[in-house]
Amino acid sequence: MKLAFSSNAFVRYTLFDTIRLLAEAGYRGIEIMADVPHAYPPNLGPKDVADILAALDHYRMEISNVSSFMLRAIGDIYHPSWIEKDPALRKKRIDHTINSIELAHALGAQTVSTGPGGPLDGIERDLGIRLFLEGLREVEPIARDRKIKLIIEPEPGLMIESGVQFKEFCKELDPEVFGLNFDIGHFFCVGEDPAALIVELKDYICHFHLEDIAATRVHNHLLLGEGALDFDGIFHAMEQIGYDGFVTVELYPYEDRPVEAAGHSFDFLKNAPFGKRNFFAKG
Repeated sequence: MKLAFSSNAFVRYTLFDTIRLLAEAGYRGIEIMADVPHAYPPNLGPKDVADILAALDHYRMEISNVSSFMLRAIGDIYHPSWIEKDPALRKKRIDHTINSIELAHALGAQTVSTGPGGPLDGIERDLGIRLFLEGLREVEPIARDRKIKLIIEPEPGLMIESGVQFKEFCKELDPEVFGLNFDIGHFFCVGEDPAALIVELKDYICHFHLEDIAATRVHNHLLLGEGALDFDGIFHAMEQIGYDGFVTVELYPYEDRPVEAAGHSFDFLKNAPFGKRNFFAKG
């Protein structure tokens, strides 16, 4: 497996400083946020993309994923969503996703993550599912042409929260184009066993998000080791399915101390048996 850290904790830093700081902390992967202040596609020209590639090369960093989940450049974390009542707002989300796919292609990334439709906000679930599918089908040919996997990230409180809901929804999607961003804490928050679910959803998983969650199962990303997640069981399940891709630590609540959060996470995994085995084994 390969270890990365998400840039969404570093919103008080430039993307270039974030790449440098994560490299200095020992990471060799970064999840790039396709939003302000890092890599909002409409703000980037060819030179900006070339500069990002040069920085990644200089610090020997890989992109674990391009995240198009947040859209604070024109809204907030969840809005505009795929399931807004206003079609003009839905188009903004579709356009942002397409732009993020083009950015991922230009940067040589393999995946773009997106939210699971969005908050229902008074919309009937059946309508929300239909609107989400319609939006994804507009994006599908671009993702297929660029050979980018669009990976959906279930989240507590949004339209698709659970593994059951995700599997049902994915029956309508082409697995060559769409997949799962498996956020370990999110599934724990909605009462599921992440380790068992990893095995159950192994055919859909393209990328992992990692954080800790309190025993209350309240959706709040915590530093690794400060919550109740069974990391031994979780990493055993990853090993069981033969996963060898990126695991990205996502700690956006720590924007006031992201360097500390990144360093703590790196040290936690380096000193844990499952971390040594999967991320730091010699050779």
